[in-house]
Amino acid sequence: METKSNYGEQGPIRAVCLCERKEWTEPTASEVRTALKMAGWSGEELSRRLGLDSRTVRRWTLGEKPINYASWCVLCVQAGLGQIWTFTLMQG
Repeated sequence: METKSNYGEQGPIRAVCLCERKEWTEPTASEVRTALKMAGWSGEELSRRLGLDSRTVRRWTLGEKPINYASWCVLCVQAGLGQIWTFTLMQG
């Protein structure tokens, strides 16, 4: 399953980025930017809501540092991607 951005952003978000922690793969910078667009948030807004320095979010969106799972979960909920901590990948 891949999820396309509502705004035609860089590309889809891979299914391995939308599952519970033990199966999770860190999203790419492009996927973080896509989720931000889907959420309707700027990097500044995400940093404010998470109580982080805005440079941290900027590093996530530039691919300089991976986003942590908890922050990604918050962003996914706001982006309408669901509560990913409850999703399991189907084996097949």
